[in-house]
Amino acid sequence: MDQGFDWNRLRAFLATAETGSLSAAARSLGLTQPTLGRQVTALEDELGLALFERTGRAMALTDAGHELLRDARAMGEAANRIALLAEGRAHALEGQIKVTASDMTSAYILPDLLVRLRSIAPRLRIDVIAANDIRDILHREADIAIRHVRPTEPDLIARLVRDAPAHFYASQDYVAERGLPETSADLAGHDFISLGDDVRMRTAMAQYGVPVDKIQMRAGSDSGIATWEMVRKGLGIFPMSDEIAGQFPDVVRLLDGQVDITFPIWLVTHRDLHTSRRIRLVFDLLAEMTGTA
Repeated sequence: MDQGFDWNRLRAFLATAETGSLSAAARSLGLTQPTLGRQVTALEDELGLALFERTGRAMALTDAGHELLRDARAMGEAANRIALLAEGRAHALEGQIKVTASDMTSAYILPDLLVRLRSIAPRLRIDVIAANDIRDILHREADIAIRHVRPTEPDLIARLVRDAPAHFYASQDYVAERGLPETSADLAGHDFISLGDDVRMRTAMAQYGVPVDKIQMRAGSDSGIATWEMVRKGLGIFPMSDEIAGQFPDVVRLLDGQVDITFPIWLVTHRDLHTSRRIRLVFDLLAEMTGTA
């Protein structure tokens, strides 16, 4: 892109890609829909590429649009960091933002992210709501949510940060006593720990080719932290994020390369809140940090 490239066009493309419609993108940027539509069309003309397929009111990315989206997000995040630093010097980013996430993410992922965020915005207060249920952002229980299921509410903006890797884990003591399973079939003779609903968890594990009988679910909890401590004490096997499990040298990864699990990480906020500069900047910074974790 040459020196005459118009950043506003790329910003219009990015907002449209993230919201899925011209009207929603225009609201998020404080523009009229015709103005934003002209910017998207001008970018397509400049690049000589069709970036969207227009189906009614929805805007679906083409293959070329998907290819551009990653670079556009990187440029957008860089621009927001620059804007944040500039605002920090002039107005000091401050105030309170509530972030909700599972208790495991709140305990073992968010603190590192908040340390990095504090170095950029030291006067900003972040309150973490550790909850395994899906907090309703529509009711303003939180400003930003980290979820593993894409929300369907039309008033929410969701960004897929990445697909995170996970595996089954057990404690070293458990493996020493019960043996190291070498195939998924070997898991039939082992104990498992449940998080929340047994049926839902057994269904999820069956999707990865690991059928688990009800009698194998020997312990469980609604708390992710309590469940993980049961794993560390040798009560059974449990699927866990590699990023979290890697912080604990007393657990063993099982069936690496045979049963590889992934789960999505979605960052979510209310469409109205996304127009707040403070929340928008924190949202983008958390997306970048979570995506590179």
